[in-house]
Amino acid sequence: MGSSGTGAPLVVLLVEDEPLVRMAAADELEEAGFQVLEAGNADVALAVLEVRSDEVHVLFTDVDMPGSMDGMALAEQVYRRWPHVLLLISSGNARPHPDEIPDHGQFIPKS
Repeated sequence: MGSSGTGAPLVVLLVEDEPLVRMAAADELEEAGFQVLEAGNADVALAVLEVRSDEVHVLFTDVDMPGSMDGMALAEQVYRRWPHVLLLISSGNARPHPDEIPDHGQFIPKS
């Protein structure tokens, strides 16, 4: 499930400001066969994408984060700059309207 056509694992950029939540999510994604890059906020995520966007297949971001932008603004920037990156947006609080999510993005509520 977590591999590309070449047999290499798909790379997920996980953006979550809560370290314990990020660590647990990264562990689950790695167990599912994905390679995980981690970022604590949108600014770090954009810096990672500036250097490694050709490797990243999926952005998995929380909505509520400190820093210059939240996860929705990050998803919109990634969609515009790196349209090949699939978007997964998650939140325990926010429920974005489908019109707020870039075209090929998906919302996953935190349980």
